[in-house]
Amino acid sequence: MKWISEISRFLVGGLFIFSGLIKVNDPVGTAIKLEEYFQVFAADFAPFFEWFVPVALPLSVFLCVLEVVLGVAVILNYRMQLTVWTLVGIIVFFTFLTFYSAYFNKVTDCGCFGDAIKLTPWESFTKDIVLMILIGLIFIRKNHFQSSIAVRTNDLIIGGVTAINLIIAIVAIEHLPFIDFRAYKIGTHIPTSMQSSGELKYAYIMEKDGEEFSFDQYPTDQTYEFKELKVLNPEVQPKITDYSIWNDEGEYTDDSFVGNRLYVVIYNSKKADVGEVNAINELAAALGDKVQVAALTASDYASFEAFRHEVQLAVPYYYADATVLKTIVRSNPGLWLMQDGTVKGKWHYNDVPSADEILNLL
Repeated sequence: MKWISEISRFLVGGLFIFSGLIKVNDPVGTAIKLEEYFQVFAADFAPFFEWFVPVALPLSVFLCVLEVVLGVAVILNYRMQLTVWTLVGIIVFFTFLTFYSAYFNKVTDCGCFGDAIKLTPWESFTKDIVLMILIGLIFIRKNHFQSSIAVRTNDLIIGGVTAINLIIAIVAIEHLPFIDFRAYKIGTHIPTSMQSSGELKYAYIMEKDGEEFSFDQYPTDQTYEFKELKVLNPEVQPKITDYSIWNDEGEYTDDSFVGNRLYVVIYNSKKADVGEVNAINELAAALGDKVQVAALTASDYASFEAFRHEVQLAVPYYYADATVLKTIVRSNPGLWLMQDGTVKGKWHYNDVPSADEILNLL
């Protein structure tokens, strides 16, 4: 039992550190996922969950940093009573969360490993069940763990880990994630990513007399009841399935893949930081006709018109899905540079580049 609990301790610690570091790299992404959960719970349980939406970002930072700290703490045998009870509370909460998401198909990606590793809802739930078992083994022997490191040294290590990860999270928020795991990262050719890498194969899942059957073609026997269409080779599906831009005149997705284009991404004009828009306006003027500058927004017409007149953003604009824009760049506003459909650069509004920096990338 001792060796099993020791192995469990290192497995849990390692997984928490790995998962936490991925999310500390992109706390804005975790905040977006938390907002989804709060909105679902507000609709399904109680309206007060909406109160948490405005604090999703600081809560994201807290949870991301806590995950890394708990991982280090359990490996170091640091204050194991407090550490283990905290682990139990977290895993019980997230196991409920992933079960609810999977069973009711509410949030299709829990964000357990950010954008680095995508898990289906049921895979997320299974992962949490395994973690719950491992943490349970640690819990049974929580009174037997002793650290070989002095208490003061452990305090310094935990304090240092907390401070370092807090700094990383803040820098990632004030600029952009250090590592971009998303489908729109620099170097991606968007049109290629929108194509399947092979022929998709499907299975028709049918039910008859309480028993499930799978067919490669839709059965002609009408006694079968259709349940779902299942993709058998999801690995060949397009990496990007939801990119689309348009305006009141029509669809402009294909046009966005032609030439040099710099997009000012403003997914919510009501919450956009207007302080750096002057720098963006100056950049657009300096680029002249060398790069086509336009805005992408998920805001409604009236809101965006009011915003662009307020900040004097004199560029054409197009609409896009808010989730897509948040995936493209974790900044509101942010800058996204493309050349013939290939992503060449991204910038936070705190890091508006010069015209020369833009042109050197093209």
